[in-house]
Amino acid sequence: MRNLLYAIGPMIFDSLGVIVFAVLLGVGAGIVPATIAGTAVAVAVVGHELVRGRPVAALQWISLAMVIFSAAATMLTGDPRFVMAKPSVVYLIVGAAMLRRGWLNRYIPPEQVGLVGDVMDRFGYVWAAMMFFTAAANLVIAVAFTAWWPLFVGVFPLASKAALFAVHFTVVQWIGQARLRRRAGEPQPAAAE
Repeated sequence: MRNLLYAIGPMIFDSLGVIVFAVLLGVGAGIVPATIAGTAVAVAVVGHELVRGRPVAALQWISLAMVIFSAAATMLTGDPRFVMAKPSVVYLIVGAAMLRRGWLNRYIPPEQVGLVGDVMDRFGYVWAAMMFFTAAANLVIAVAFTAWWPLFVGVFPLASKAALFAVHFTVVQWIGQARLRRRAGEPQPAAAE
């Protein structure tokens, strides 16, 4: 349970602005109120990190940029097709950022990086693939099924992330435990005399 809380807390915190934006859209709050609320939350998250003197994580900056870009696009164009297609660009950017090895290591205790760091790297690529898939799905829904877009953007991105997180967390825990059991069963090298 401790590892789950260690992983899920920062992940939710890092994406809080986008989560607020998506949830509000999903419940029908409208694009303008959703972008204003998402922007306020994303600014608060980044501000919180800066005030505490901690480095701001890449996903926190991306979350802030995403909601600010949404707000600007909404206010400047008023064109719903632009606003609906915009998440595809953001998901592509996020997916590209997730192709960097080691980006997931901040979501596990430092002492576990040696144990499951390679698994975290592989899941980093799985997360990137999901972002690329979400970008494509968003574009298809925005263009071909416009009436369904608010429901899609309010449900699918969060649901797919929650599902992948559950799989990711379970697999990493299982592999970590298996590796620890295997290490415990290995004979220890004799101490030098």
